[in-house]
Amino acid sequence: MALWLLAAALLAVLGLCWFDSNRSKQQRLPAIQPVSHASPNPEPAAHRSTSSRANLTEPTGPAPSPKPPAGSPEEPLASRPTLDATNDVGPLPPSAATNAPTISSSYPRPVQNVFEMQVALARLALSPGSIDGLLGPQTRSALRAFQQKEHLSMTGELDNATRERLLLSEPPTGTYLVTSNDLARLQPLSSTWLGKSRQTALEYETVLELVSEKSQAAPTLVQRLNPDIVWSNVSACAPLELPNISLPESRRRAAFITIGLSDKVLEAWDERTNLLVHFPCSIARQVDKRPVGELHVTVVALNPNYTFDPEIFPESAEARELKTKLVLPPGPNNPVGVAWIGLDRPGYGIHGTPRPEQVGRTESHGCFRLANWNAAYVARLVSVGTPVYIQP
Repeated sequence: MALWLLAAALLAVLGLCWFDSNRSKQQRLPAIQPVSHASPNPEPAAHRSTSSRANLTEPTGPAPSPKPPAGSPEEPLASRPTLDATNDVGPLPPSAATNAPTISSSYPRPVQNVFEMQVALARLALSPGSIDGLLGPQTRSALRAFQQKEHLSMTGELDNATRERLLLSEPPTGTYLVTSNDLARLQPLSSTWLGKSRQTALEYETVLELVSEKSQAAPTLVQRLNPDIVWSNVSACAPLELPNISLPESRRRAAFITIGLSDKVLEAWDERTNLLVHFPCSIARQVDKRPVGELHVTVVALNPNYTFDPEIFPESAEARELKTKLVLPPGPNNPVGVAWIGLDRPGYGIHGTPRPEQVGRTESHGCFRLANWNAAYVARLVSVGTPVYIQP
């Protein structure tokens, strides 16, 4: 009996020790935080309201409902609702979706807002300029060109008749994976003419600049489509959401080109006077350097170098000090961009530019500037001898 009592006492002591040890371990464990399904990294509301993909257009109709609180999940761009299918308003946040029509996910379908309208026009080679989601004069001009092609009233508005004809054949955005070749292209750009002449190429400086040109978009819009990207540290294979643009195959050659000085637009036409392209264009700052009449293409060069003549840039302090011409290497940041179409008037040509957002908004020394992607497209449409008619 004594042995049984001794064994029972021993077990009681061991059980008490185990209980105290386990309670001590539980007290040392960190508290488990509840899982939030709203957002893994909620942002301040002020930041989200400026970077959200819900703000791709400037509303022109009734004011939208308040934005969802910070941390709320975002819908894909293509499925966002609109306030009214007949108004030029941008997509609204999901909180305003009550009783609003839903954008169809099937294609083709009519465009629903300014951003989609710009994408659809750019795919037809009717450029609204750098795609930014805003209804500006270049977008209205491109829309009038579309209406002219479709024999509609040239209102420059996305009215019901235009919306029925202007269709998206596929989603307006797509995913682009940054490549190692993209990153290898990047290099700083010298701030001087002499420094540029000593570079191996005048390439893109940043990933943002590169993908913006690839997607024919304004860098500000690309940033808004990708609010979580740290642009100073983009690695290979990083997925980016970009406008999905591909220009139509240039199967028909241009019979002639027209450049309107007053509306700052270049258009190409086939032999039956069908409109092939409509692109914003910069013209000469000085009126006496704006030729009016018929010129002809004399040379077409892709990825050209550029001969810097100091005498042409008297406003540049560096140019006034240089005593010799400089040859600058090719690249998208070359002064004439990625394409040069020389004309039979000395010093005049149609070419690209390293600043596509400024096309049609700033003026040149005499040439006709296009966005790089548009200049390269025109270069494939023309040949030596193609007439170019400069109109007042």
